[in-house]
Amino acid sequence: MIKNILIICSFAFLVSCGGNKKVITSSSGKHHTARKTVIASTPTPKSTSKVTKVTQTTIKTTNEDKPLLVLSYSDRVQRYVNEFSEIAMSEMKTYGIPASITLAQGILESGAGYGDLTQRAKNHFGIKCHDWTGDRVYHDDDRSQECFRKYTDASKSFRDHSLFLKNRKRYSRLFTFSQKDYKSWARGLREAGYATDKKYPQKLIAIIEKYGLSSYDYEVLGQKTKKTVTKGGATRVVGAKPLNTKGHVVAKGDTLYSISKKYKISVEELKMFNNLLDNTITVGQVLKTTATADEEEDFN
Repeated sequence: MIKNILIICSFAFLVSCGGNKKVITSSSGKHHTARKTVIASTPTPKSTSKVTKVTQTTIKTTNEDKPLLVLSYSDRVQRYVNEFSEIAMSEMKTYGIPASITLAQGILESGAGYGDLTQRAKNHFGIKCHDWTGDRVYHDDDRSQECFRKYTDASKSFRDHSLFLKNRKRYSRLFTFSQKDYKSWARGLREAGYATDKKYPQKLIAIIEKYGLSSYDYEVLGQKTKKTVTKGGATRVVGAKPLNTKGHVVAKGDTLYSISKKYKISVEELKMFNNLLDNTITVGQVLKTTATADEEEDFN
């Protein structure tokens, strides 16, 4: 009896121990017992350091992005004339001030559009506040931080210039001069006290003659080309009447290519007619779409 009890206890002990073992069958068909092993994997700690992503910014420069300051003074003047000649001629038709005088004054007093006052306030003629009730800026001139008129559009500056001369008695003598006589207008401005610079008339005349600005006076007056021959034998155009007096007014979305297609000319011809250095055009700019009478002679 005792013997049977010992056998049963031994058997129970063996069964309880075998419960933690795993039976593995080998390729030979024999049975082996193996203790189950549990391997605890330790998670790799995440790095606490932040990785900064460096982004390199490339500034792409196109022809239109080129600073205008790289242009020569002559090129700046030509751009100025291309942009504002139509406005100057319109003012001449309305108020009788030669377009050449208006353009020359604008070029001289605005630094061909690059002056600080012009850049900040679109004030092309250095007109001070006086009885002005609109926006204003302060700029060093004869005295420190003088008050100057500020405009939202360059055309308003040109209109104010016309009214400034037309409505002040001290400039009334100017309007007795011929609109073709830019020299008398230039001298008359100085005599009426428009500028304190004694060489102001000579500067205006030099600009008008160097860049042929009197041609715009002749265009308004509807007169034919007038040429003079200088001592060196070079021919200087004093006045010219374009074949197309209206031209194309640049609208939003216009490009030189689209304009050239509209008028059935090449882009290069369009640039040549308007003395453009690149493909930059601005809304409101008036482009000649054909050559002037003088240019026609040169092209043929």
